[in-house]
Amino acid sequence: MSRPAADPALSAGQLHWAALCAGATLLPHLPRLPLWLGALAALILLWRVASTRFKGAVPVPRLLAPLLALGAGVLILTQYGTLFGQQAGIALLVLMLGLKYLECRRPRDIQVLVLLCFFLQLGLFLDTQSPLTGAGALLGAWLATTTLLSLHSRQRPSAQVRTAGLLMLQALPLMVVMFVLFPRIPGPLWGLPADAFSGRTGLSDHMEPGAISSLSQSGEIAFRADFAGAPPPPAQRYWRGPVLVDFDGRRWTAPPPRTASQPAYTPRGTAYDYVLTLEAHNRRWLLALDYPGAGIADALYTDTLTVLARQPVHQRMRYAATAYPDSPVGTDLAAGQLIPALALPASGNPRTRALGETLRQRHGQPEAVVTAAIDWLRQAGLMYTLRPPRLGLDTADAFLFDTRQGFCEHFASAFVVLMRAAGVPARVVTGYQGGEINPFDNTLVVRQSDAHAWAEVWLAGEGWRRIDPTAAAAPLRIDGGLAAALPDDAALPLLLRPDLGWLKTLRDRWEFLGNAWNQWVLGYDQKTQRSFLQRLGLTPDDWRQLGMVLLIAIGTVLAALAWWAQRRTLPADPLQRAWQRFERKLARAGLPRLPWEGPADYATRAALAFPASAAAIRAIAGRYATLRYGAAPASARDAQALHSQIKRFSIQCG
Repeated sequence: MSRPAADPALSAGQLHWAALCAGATLLPHLPRLPLWLGALAALILLWRVASTRFKGAVPVPRLLAPLLALGAGVLILTQYGTLFGQQAGIALLVLMLGLKYLECRRPRDIQVLVLLCFFLQLGLFLDTQSPLTGAGALLGAWLATTTLLSLHSRQRPSAQVRTAGLLMLQALPLMVVMFVLFPRIPGPLWGLPADAFSGRTGLSDHMEPGAISSLSQSGEIAFRADFAGAPPPPAQRYWRGPVLVDFDGRRWTAPPPRTASQPAYTPRGTAYDYVLTLEAHNRRWLLALDYPGAGIADALYTDTLTVLARQPVHQRMRYAATAYPDSPVGTDLAAGQLIPALALPASGNPRTRALGETLRQRHGQPEAVVTAAIDWLRQAGLMYTLRPPRLGLDTADAFLFDTRQGFCEHFASAFVVLMRAAGVPARVVTGYQGGEINPFDNTLVVRQSDAHAWAEVWLAGEGWRRIDPTAAAAPLRIDGGLAAALPDDAALPLLLRPDLGWLKTLRDRWEFLGNAWNQWVLGYDQKTQRSFLQRLGLTPDDWRQLGMVLLIAIGTVLAALAWWAQRRTLPADPLQRAWQRFERKLARAGLPRLPWEGPADYATRAALAFPASAAAIRAIAGRYATLRYGAAPASARDAQALHSQIKRFSIQCG
C-alpha cells in the first residue's frame, strides 16, 4: 500500500496572507485585551513574518510555542481569575491564534488558523454590534477567504483578492435569506450567565454624592427619541427614571415598587407622541418623558410614575410613548401616603434642619417655604462643578454651608433634606435632562452626560411639582446642557467641547448611520420578525412551515447561483483566444467543435475531414494542448507563436 503524499511546504506568500488575516482579526480586539497579551500576539506575528522574509532573521525555535502557551495561560488565569467566560475565552483564542501562526508549517495549519480567525471575528459582536464592528468582521472574513484561496490557487494576489470578494458577494443572497427567516433568539447566543450581560452603564437604583457626576463624563448614548412633531422645549425635557424616597443620611434609595398597568393620574394638557430607542442597561426601568401616559406596550407603572419593564432591559429596546408635561399628578394623595416623603434620619445635618425649621416658622405656607428655599439657594453662592470636593457624614450641611460646590445630585439631595426639615413632602427623581437634535435624522439624542437629578415637592391642591434646584446655581444647564453650565476651564469629554464643532458634525453623521443600523439590522428582533412573517401569511410558531419556507428559499438562491455560474463566461486569455480563432476557421469550413470534444479529439475528427491539412491541424492542436495543460505555464511568447501559426493556417480541401 502506498503512503499518502505529505502536505507541501508553505510559500512566503501564503504565510504573508495568513499574517494579514491574523493581524486584521486581532486589531479590533486589542482595546479590550490586557496590554501584555496584545503586545505578545503582535510580537509573534512580526517575528514569524521577519523570519520568513529575511534570510538573516533568527529562526523560530520549535519549543517556543509550548513554552509561551504555558506561561501566557498562567498569566490569563491570573488576570481573569478563570479560563472560562467571555473575556477569558477571547484572550485564550487570541493566544491560540498567535501560537498557531508561530508553528505554521503546512497548509492544514493555515486552515486551522483561518478557523480561529472566524471565531474571533464572531467574538467581536459579544462586546458591540456597531456598524464599525460589522465592517471589521467583514474585512477579516474577506482576508480569511483570500488566505484559503492562496492555498489552492496559482492566481496573482490581486486576482485572489477579487475572487474572494466575488465569493462573498455570491454568499450575500443566502445571508439575507437566513437573516430574514431564521428564528431570532433573544439575548446572547452564548455566554455564561455571569458575564452575558456585563459591561452596561446607566442610572442606578440609588444615589449618593458623586454617583451622577461620574456618569455625566461619559458620552455614550443612553437613548434616542423620535417625536411625531416638534419636540418639547429644553425646559420640559425631563426624562424620568428611578424615584428615590428613602434616605439614610448619605444614600438615597428607591422603595419597593407598587405597580399597576396604568399610570395613577388623569392626563391633561399638551401631549407629545414619540418613539424611544433605549440602550441596554440591565435594569427594569424604562426612561420616559415626564409625565408618562398609558400606552407603553407591556409596561408597568409605579405609584411614583416610574415606568418598568417586566424583565431587565438586556438588549436595545424600542417602544412608543406619550408624555403630558403640564399634567398635574398626585393631587389626590392622602396624608398617610406622604409620610415616607417627610422622613429623615433621627440625627444628622443639624444646620440644614435648622434652616428648614426657620423657613417653616417664617413663611408658614408650603408654597411660600419652597419659594423662600429657592431664593436662599440663589443667594448662597453655590457652584456647579463636575469635580466637587468630598463631603463628610452630614452631606447636606457640608454642601450648603461649607464646600458650596456640587453636581446635580448634591443640589437635589440637599434641597429635599431642606424641604423635609421644613415639613414639605419631597423626593428625589433621577433620570436625564435635555438632549440634542441630530440634524441628519432629526432624532433627539440623550447621552449619559445628560444624567440628572431633580426634586419633587408635594403641595395641597397641586400635587407633585417639579423643582430643579440645580437651575438656581446653573440655569444654563437646563437650556444649554452640561457644557453650557460648567466653567470654561472645566474638563469636558472630548465630544462635548463646544470649540470642536467639526468633531461634533462627524459624530452626528456616524451616529446617524449607527441609528439606521440599529433600526434596520439590530432592530430586527424576535418581535419584529414575528410581525413580518405574519404579514407574509406565515405562522411564526409553526416550525415545520418555517423550515419548509427556509429550505425553499435556500434552494431557490442556490439554483439561481448555479444558473448564473453556468452562463457566466470568463474572459479568454491570449492562449484561449488563439484556439478560439482556430475553432472559428474550422467551423466556417463546416466542422464546428462539439461541446464535449477536447483539443485532441477535435483535431482527430478535423484531420479525417480535411486530409490535406491533417499535419497542420495535429500540430496546432498538439501545441495548444501542451501549452494549456503542460506542467510549465505558457509564456506570452508561446501564446504569440501559437497565434501566428493559427493565423497562417488555411484549410486545404481535397
